[in-house]
This record gives sequence, C-alpha cells and structure tokens, in this order.
Amino acid sequence: MREHHHPHHREHGVDPDGFEKRPGRERAGRGPRVFAPGDLKLLLLALIADQPCHGYDLIRQIETLFDGAYSPSPGVIYPTLTFLEESEMIAGDTEGGKKRYTVTDAGRQSLAEQTIALEGVRMRIDVSKRSLRGHDRPAEIHEAVHNLRHALQMHHGRWNPEEILRVRDLLNNTAKAIVDGPVTALSSQENAE
Repeated sequence: MREHHHPHHREHGVDPDGFEKRPGRERAGRGPRVFAPGDLKLLLLALIADQPCHGYDLIRQIETLFDGAYSPSPGVIYPTLTFLEESEMIAGDTEGGKKRYTVTDAGRQSLAEQTIALEGVRMRIDVSKRSLRGHDRPAEIHEAVHNLRHALQMHHGRWNPEEILRVRDLLNNTAKAIVDGPVTALSSQENAE
C-alpha cells in the first residue's frame, strides 16, 4: 500500500512525519523520526478497534501516548483515516457533522495479522517519547550511529548466510549491552571470583 504524500505536510513547525512541535518545546534541528512508513495506519486502526472515535479524539490519544511532547498534525491524520476508509479497514459514520470511525471485520483481520508489527510501533513510540522528553543523543553517539549506518550501506551486496548471522549477532549484542547499561566495578569483581 502506498503512503499518501501531501506537499503541505512540510509546513513550518511540522516535521516530515506530520508532527507539530508543541509550543515551548522547540529543539535545534529536526526531531527524531517517530513513525516508519505504515506505522500511523496501523496505530490508528488499533486505536479505532479499541474504541470507535472521531479524528480529533485520535489526535488527542496519540498526543497522550507521547506524554504531550508531540501532537500529530490533522494534515496527516485525516488523509490516513481516508486511506483506511477507502481500504475498507474502517467505516466512517457522520453524526452531528463529525465523522465517527469504527473498525470493520477486514480491519480486525488486518490487525490480527499484524500483531508483531503493532508491538514494534508501540515500542518505537516509547523510545521516541523518551527522546522527546530531552534524553537526546549526544553528538558523539549520533556520529557513531551515523558510522554504523554507513558501514551497513558499504556492506551492501556482500551478504551470505554466515555474514548475516555475524552482523546480526554483533548488532543484537550491542543493543543488549546498551540497554543493560554500564557494568559496575562491584559486579565485575563478582564475575571475576
């Protein structure tokens, strides 16, 4: 499925993911990428499956998921809702001039098939939320991540089964070591004994 791209999304104060910075939260440079392609569609579908709601409600719910650090732009939310409706994943019922969305059987089936992808979306939201609260990466870490991306791009075309496993293990072990945090001197001594 193709994402809908609208040129007006790149308005001042709105990042390419359709998130407008909240007043008083301006940061130097572009904010972290919050949604990978397809993430927003899946998240909206899940939120509507939890409880039928209006577009405005969805904006507020997503803002709450980010602890108020970002608010999704209506210019991204509504076209995505239109896409889901045209795909017959959700149905819109106009009541009192406002459209209320409910999930369809096809939408529920799609969600059931994408459970793991939805977990990934929620995990990325959690990581982004922590970053947006001011825990931004220092320049040295940003540079190291850039070097890693470059190394992976330079590796293109040299993947065989052994190399895939080697690089996968390197990346997963590094990720685990970062999450586990620094090893204290005390625990190092205990391990040595």
